[in-house]
Amino acid sequence: MGSLLLEMEFEPSAITPRGLAPPSLFPNGDNKRQKVEPPQRPRKNLQTYKTVMEPGLNNDGPSLDTILVNYLDTLTQRVNFHLGYPVNICYDHYATLAPLLQFHLNNCGDPFIQNTVDFHSKDFEMAVLDWFAQLWEIEKDQYWGYVTNGGTEGNLHGILLGRELLPDGILYASKDSHYSIPKAARMYRMDLETINTSINGEMDYSDLREKLLQNKDKPAIINVTIGTTFKGAVDDVDIILQTLKDCGYSEDMFYIHCDAALCGLMVPFINNMISFKKPIGSVTISGHKFLGCPMPCGVQITRKSYINNLSRNVEYIASVDATISGSRNGLTPIFLWYSLSAKGQIGLKKDVKRCLDNAKYLKDCLQQEGISAMLNELSIIVVLERPRDHEFVRRWQLSCVKDMAHVIVMPGITREMLDNFISELVQQRKQWYQGGRIEPPCIADDIGAQNCACYYHKSDYISP
Repeated sequence: MGSLLLEMEFEPSAITPRGLAPPSLFPNGDNKRQKVEPPQRPRKNLQTYKTVMEPGLNNDGPSLDTILVNYLDTLTQRVNFHLGYPVNICYDHYATLAPLLQFHLNNCGDPFIQNTVDFHSKDFEMAVLDWFAQLWEIEKDQYWGYVTNGGTEGNLHGILLGRELLPDGILYASKDSHYSIPKAARMYRMDLETINTSINGEMDYSDLREKLLQNKDKPAIINVTIGTTFKGAVDDVDIILQTLKDCGYSEDMFYIHCDAALCGLMVPFINNMISFKKPIGSVTISGHKFLGCPMPCGVQITRKSYINNLSRNVEYIASVDATISGSRNGLTPIFLWYSLSAKGQIGLKKDVKRCLDNAKYLKDCLQQEGISAMLNELSIIVVLERPRDHEFVRRWQLSCVKDMAHVIVMPGITREMLDNFISELVQQRKQWYQGGRIEPPCIADDIGAQNCACYYHKSDYISP
């Protein structure tokens, strides 16, 4: 699907094992210098090197190459402690594609219009877009899209499309939506209705219904979150569509944007929730999340009939442009194309199953150890009680909100990493809570009583 085969004019470099840098990466560096810091500790900002070095002057500190070698070594070791954020850092094709870094690749303007210069990758970009169009069930001649600089840009583009189609529309988004959604409302000076969520983070459809009825005289622009940022909850597109129908909104009176940054590559292999056969307007994902890419990127797909509302002719680049950023990274479509071609649907489906299984394994292990933990259906985000020690949080690079932390079980996270995390957490908790003399906090209000392992709830809800 959306395949693209090109003859390479260079010999691919040998792929180095994950976590190791090619020995010739910094050939002039003094690799024998002592490392800046022990590799397993959270890295600090490079405050030692506050200034840009001036060539030809005596610099008392480490050489440029030594600084980079030490930096690379720190990142290489910290890979094994990256649990709290949705980035897939498990890929080996960076060495194969490294020769492309010698070229400036700029996919400016519309992806479907040829550039006036040859240094672009729009052919790869169109292949990636075709692949996602097929995944989300929209015909090749019916869609428009582009490779973005990340999920936020996709959200900004999708909400802008809705605003241009329905200029006086009200934006509806759950309180657990990504922070880029209220940002879009501020940027576009749109009225925003914030919808309550249930305890698992999913949109409260009764609250949506009530607010739709209150504003029935104005169109609705609805952000549907397919995998909320912190709890991984999935808003049900079908229930939202039925709610709009029940409230008397015809299809020309609403626009639906699906923010599927993390789960947009997972959900299609579990069910067909995301489909342009339904009256949705746009879908966006983050390419560096579940699929994986060395730099932030994303994919935005919408209906071709909508894009004329944004397109403007730009004589300077001999193209029309309907993107947010104009100039766009020409490397990211190639990385996405390579990953999709290497994995295919079969490989991605295996990744989805493994991550779901590992997430359930983590949740079950935590609960067996008497630790509060929650896992939503269709999610790889395990929410747990917030560790009391900031150093522990930083060591494992956890994301925390209120009394909660979460682990996002990405494709690169192994059972061994999870076992190490659980073992350290259990040991540390004995110190934090003095072997049971201090009770862990109750977080039932945040994750549900059935998931809370505090003194008041564990005997009733936590199963052996």
